[in-house]
Amino acid sequence: MRLGVLDVGSNTVHLLVVDAQRGGQPDPVRSHKDELRLAELLQADGSLGAVGTARLVETVRDARRAAEEESVEDLVAFATSAVRDATDSAEVLAAVREQTGVDLQVLPGEDEARLTFLAVRRWCGWSAGRLLCLDIGGGSLEIGSGLHEEPDLAVSLPLGAGRVTRDRLPGDPPTKKDVAAAREHVRSLLGDVAPQVLAQGRPHRAVVTSKTFRSLARLDGAAPSGDGPFVGRRLTRAGLSRTVALVAGMKVADRARLPGVSEGRAPQLLAGALVAEEALAAFGLDEVQVCPWALREGVILRRLDWLAESG
Repeated sequence: MRLGVLDVGSNTVHLLVVDAQRGGQPDPVRSHKDELRLAELLQADGSLGAVGTARLVETVRDARRAAEEESVEDLVAFATSAVRDATDSAEVLAAVREQTGVDLQVLPGEDEARLTFLAVRRWCGWSAGRLLCLDIGGGSLEIGSGLHEEPDLAVSLPLGAGRVTRDRLPGDPPTKKDVAAAREHVRSLLGDVAPQVLAQGRPHRAVVTSKTFRSLARLDGAAPSGDGPFVGRRLTRAGLSRTVALVAGMKVADRARLPGVSEGRAPQLLAGALVAEEALAAFGLDEVQVCPWALREGVILRRLDWLAESG
């Protein structure tokens, strides 16, 4: 059947349309993206307000039209940290539902971690053993660890690249003092969680996913996305250290000229590199594997499981 997944994230509203069947690999048909940068539309009181809500409604309406053009039979729509954290979240969701007909659901951070972990497990297979999965989004960092398809531990931390940039790294470029303070903040939050994860057992394989990690891997010498999903890609802690040193003193416009870094993601590159470097350090990892599947694929796989069980 043809499925559509609409992911309303902190940076991008992304519709992924796939032809899918239980037991088969989802076959991408269309990818429709809009860099809405929803987190930047949040007001001082933490709400999206009339302007942010109107922008979101318009973007979701466009995505629904794109899904209809592709004859999507089942559309699953979810929102992550930007809508989840908005003080007017309920009003925003109601407006989207009433004005677009799309039932947008807020996905808790722990569920983000679980569904991303499911996607990574299916991609890597059982031979990966105990998996540790890390995913840096715009608003949060998701961590999952376990031996099965359901992680033993799933955690969401407020360490997204956009959030750390907005809250901890002012200036273009930020000062060395702010960079050091941001690093200490990231290290502190990870230090509270890493021992809990490692207490479950050291991972046989550590895997990262998301656009932030893919961009960082590209800067560390990984193959470009155009080479396809089946090319092995890795990211090293040493490479992350080099990236932090490189971009910490760069202006955003200069970061956007680096390979694999888009103009929209350039402002968040330093924060993403800091979070990634500290995450690898917290878990004692020298390198990680980059997985092309992430949250959207996890949602698709879970939906297929549900349809099979209910049918």
